[in-house]
Formats: sequence, structure tokens, C-alpha cells
Amino acid sequence: MIVVADNEFILEGNDFKMGEVEYEMVELLRRLNINRPVALTLACLSKGEEISSQCIEMVSGLRQPEVSIAMRYLRENDWVDMREEKKNQGKGRPVKLYKLTVRMETIINTIEESVMAESKAVLQNIERLKNLS
Repeated sequence: MIVVADNEFILEGNDFKMGEVEYEMVELLRRLNINRPVALTLACLSKGEEISSQCIEMVSGLRQPEVSIAMRYLRENDWVDMREEKKNQGKGRPVKLYKLTVRMETIINTIEESVMAESKAVLQNIERLKNLS
């Protein structure tokens, strides 16, 4: 169950909120060309806690389709694990819970490698242009 109190979202006793560190993380990820939904979702998952997609939506301000697209990207990279939990009351779909399967350090290293490879390709293209002129 999610309870909202003073902009703090609580899920089964765990506190989930976006603070200065998470917002700075989002900004830095965006500067590295990580799309907004993925950056916000990673910030929500960065504490290593298990969190529901609904909680991610509420804390990050993302819509459900944006969270789903971000999760697909994270799962394709084997960075997150998903499990379903049946609701305690009522009917409906099970709640999807997500948790990082790797440390944020690993994700950051992967992003760094990608940026370095892109930068190297750009520099090679610049050198090639210099040689052509």
C-alpha cells in the first residue's frame, strides 16, 4: 500500500522519495543522453530497494507507459529484476515490483564505456575530415 505524507511515499514501511541526490543523478544522466524516463527510474531504483511501478510513477511524476518503456530498457540491459506480488485485498492485476540486479556503479561504468566509444568515433571522424581537406 502506498501512503502519501508530506511528499514522502511509503510502500510497506520503506521510504521512497526523490531528494537532492536523486535529482542531481537524473540531471547528470540526462547530460549523458540517457532519456528522461530511464534517468528518473534509475534514480528511484538507485537506493537498492524493491519498489513498485506505481510508486515509481508517483515519486518520479512519470506516467505508466513511460515507466514500462524505461523498465523494458533496464531489463534488456539486465540491470533490473521484476517480480509480481498478488494484492492483499480485492481483485486486479498483481503488483509489479522492481529491484536493481547490479550496483549503480556497474550501470555508470557501462554508460561511461558507451560515451567513451561514441567520443572515440567522433574524434576519428574529425581526423578523417582533416585528412580529406
